[in-house]
Amino acid sequence: MATAIFGAGCFWGVEAFFEKFEGVTGTTVGYIGGHLENPSYEEVKQGDTGHAEAVRIEYNPAVITYAKLVNIFFEAHDPTQVNRQGIDVGHQYRSVIFYTDASQKYIAEEKISEWSAKGVFKRPIATQVEEASSFFEAEEHHQKYIQKHGSAACSIG
Repeated sequence: MATAIFGAGCFWGVEAFFEKFEGVTGTTVGYIGGHLENPSYEEVKQGDTGHAEAVRIEYNPAVITYAKLVNIFFEAHDPTQVNRQGIDVGHQYRSVIFYTDASQKYIAEEKISEWSAKGVFKRPIATQVEEASSFFEAEEHHQKYIQKHGSAACSIG
């Protein structure tokens, strides 16, 4: 198994979107990219921890590639918005790919170039590419939130 980590706004909808694909074997929502150790949802929601709401995806690379996951990431949200997705505004909702090795970084940067060249989006892609730091799992009631509460709980997906 392998791991991919993406931030694309409200993590509830992003998690539910990725779970639909064959080869995705598990998802966990949480926080990454900030300066506070083991932050809570309430702390991240305030917007000053530096963390992004993100989804850690466990996947089988023999079934689905990292490149395909990055394509799905671009299909799952608006990567042209800076520090927001829909009604969710703040640094914690930024569009970001957290890479775990040089290969993932290369693929992420190549995919940004590829998607930019397609002209699909009316504005430039604002997605950041950052080295993965410590991933802190969100509280249990945030895990599989859409499955528990329905799709009306989030605007993505």
